[in-house]
Amino acid sequence: MVSDAAPLTRRRALQLATSLVAAGGTALLAGCGAEQSAADQARSGDRKGYVSGDGTIEQIPPGSRRDPVRLSGTTLEGRPWSNADLRATVLVVNVWGSWCPPCISEAADLQKAWESVQRRRLPVRFLGLDKMETPATGLSFQRQHRITYPSLAYDGGVPILALQGKAVATPTTLVLDTSARIAARVSGPVTASVLTGLIDDVLSKG
Repeated sequence: MVSDAAPLTRRRALQLATSLVAAGGTALLAGCGAEQSAADQARSGDRKGYVSGDGTIEQIPPGSRRDPVRLSGTTLEGRPWSNADLRATVLVVNVWGSWCPPCISEAADLQKAWESVQRRRLPVRFLGLDKMETPATGLSFQRQHRITYPSLAYDGGVPILALQGKAVATPTTLVLDTSARIAARVSGPVTASVLTGLIDDVLSKG
């Protein structure tokens, strides 16, 4: 499903949606958590205080994008990180948790997309935002899945608050343009082909 607000041609939208299905058949299914309201999930007390993602792809035209996102925090390795240090760079932000099955299933695709942009020497960086767990747990997951881009520690959810309400589902992947404005979002698990397509669109159209 593609948001009506996305400035996509019908053919491009179908290509992205088809890629999601072809990549595993489950990418358009709900993300973490049963199909219930956010309030019900939060009240359940079973560590499912998050909302399901249905694989919706949203692209935001440059004229409709909000203010720049200011992200900062401490990586899982304990080093300070801020996107204020980035210049003329597209930033991919993935909200994840090791306890989230769709996050586990998409980890290899995210790493594949990261390796692809590095090979192509594109002005793109990746950043994970670990959610609802300790840095040690997140770091173990990162090493197990051989993820080579950094992730920020949860820190009570402070880094996620900077995402302007665009990361309700877990997982969520955002593509920020070179001005640090949110240009695209996948609410739910993402595939390497869909993500690289979104990145290319942002690089080519601004």
